Amino acid sequence: MTSQLGIGKSPTGIQGFDELTLGGLPTGRPSLVCGSAGCGKTLFASTFLINGVRDHGEPGVFVTFEERPEDIVNNVASLGFELDKLIEEEKIAIEHIAVDPSEVAEIGDYDLEGLFLRLELAIDTVGAKRVVLDTIESLFSAFSNPAILRAEIRRLFDWLKERGLTTVITAERGDGALTRQGLEEYVSDCVILLDHRVENQISTRRLRIVKYRGTAHGTNEYPFLIDTDGFSVLPVSALGLLHQVHEERIASGVPDLDAMMAGGGFFRGSSILVSGVAGAGKSSLAAHFAAAACARGERAMYFSFEEAADQAVRNMRSLGLDLGRWRDAGLLRFMATRPTFYSLEMHLAVILREVMRFEPSVVVLDPISAFTESGDRLEVQSMLLRIVDFLKNRGITGIFTHLAHSQNEATTDAGLSSLMDGWVLMLNREVNGEFNRELYLLKARGMAHSNQVREFLMSDRGISLLPPHLGEGGALTGTARKAEEARLRRAEIERQTELGRLQQQIEQRRRRARAQIEALEAELQAEEIALKALVESESAHERQRLADADTLARSRGNERFADLLMNKGE
Repeated sequence: MTSQLGIGKSPTGIQGFDELTLGGLPTGRPSLVCGSAGCGKTLFASTFLINGVRDHGEPGVFVTFEERPEDIVNNVASLGFELDKLIEEEKIAIEHIAVDPSEVAEIGDYDLEGLFLRLELAIDTVGAKRVVLDTIESLFSAFSNPAILRAEIRRLFDWLKERGLTTVITAERGDGALTRQGLEEYVSDCVILLDHRVENQISTRRLRIVKYRGTAHGTNEYPFLIDTDGFSVLPVSALGLLHQVHEERIASGVPDLDAMMAGGGFFRGSSILVSGVAGAGKSSLAAHFAAAACARGERAMYFSFEEAADQAVRNMRSLGLDLGRWRDAGLLRFMATRPTFYSLEMHLAVILREVMRFEPSVVVLDPISAFTESGDRLEVQSMLLRIVDFLKNRGITGIFTHLAHSQNEATTDAGLSSLMDGWVLMLNREVNGEFNRELYLLKARGMAHSNQVREFLMSDRGISLLPPHLGEGGALTGTARKAEEARLRRAEIERQTELGRLQQQIEQRRRRARAQIEALEAELQAEEIALKALVESESAHERQRLADADTLARSRGNERFADLLMNKGE
């Protein structure tokens, strides 16, 4: 691999290290790996040599000045490397050059020509492209004339460089210097410092690239791990704010909480802080986020720093969450570790490495407040900030639970509230001799959300949030809420009863009024009938009178008068 500046690079195969160095170690040049005892120098060199054969087809030679070849084979076997097979296949040669000071007699001038011959033979036998010189400083203890030895070692390094061999030299760290014998003076192209320190009874391994001539590289200290997966470095300090912004909403697993946000749910890739006092339900809410992701067919990762995985699975069954089936299906992975088991940097390295391996869509850290006792506040904040940036860069939704120490605590010990996209505050309120849970949605960036307090209930059917019930003294919860609801129900019953009584009274009055109207109408109808009869009687009487007058007139012979009467009657 060649960088843009033309410096040839040989990948080491060490996860993270090649990214820091933009390709690996300088090809055809010696590199110095120094550090104190137990920091991982030999494992770094072994990994570089074995990965060269396995991944790039470059045979190598391992020259050890202290450990026996069989010990080296057994040591790297614990990392999953089958060095013995590579030796049998003549892809790697091991040379053990041990010089016992008691067996050395210095007479006049001397040189290391014998070392050159053995090394050249091993290189030619396997056609080596890579060479490891492990703890070459052991030679200095066998000879009393360091000037001659320094000159010979310088000649050895020049010889390796002339042959174009990519070489790793390991050396013990000196007092006030990188190495005891000043080897950094000879190997000036690339110098790597490994450090193994213990603070507060917690050990931490860190790597720093002191010098890398001719190319850009990371200069900070970086944590590295040595475990069954080998030697790995995570360039966590290089993380930035170039994450992708998502418009998609994801469910929290609690429909009532999603309903508090316009559109329902938080944005994918958000960082959500769930803080609250002990027993408020933080872990339960976080578990609902993880279960909701699994129900969508996505992966979720749960980092627990207080509970074992089986304990968390058992506890969540009381809420109707069967996390065990998601774990068995491979969609949910638990990582349960005590905060004091690693240093902060080691926790950071483990978390980032496991997330990269599992590739989840939701990550839960429960609780982040557990780290406040493991380091300085600024160190904890820096660690968690890098986790937040890492998750955002990968579009992963992060759920961070935090233990608050008081009911009125609106900040976090780690100072992360301002970095979070969402903040859910959960409290226990003591009212009338009982504790009741309350939930506040303090923050939900980029969306309208409810500002009302909700009573938080947990049952075998999961989590539910009751709508706010406002009394004269504020929001009511628990027994006070039930008592107020009962009082309101009684008042409603009384109101409905009174309303029914009034309705019946009005109906009775309506019936009485209707009866009175009917009686008046009957009386009026009777009077109308009597009036009509009277009118008809008067008309008949008038006709009869006229008829009688006509008869009388005719009987007297007055015809003309009778006609006038008849005309009048008509």
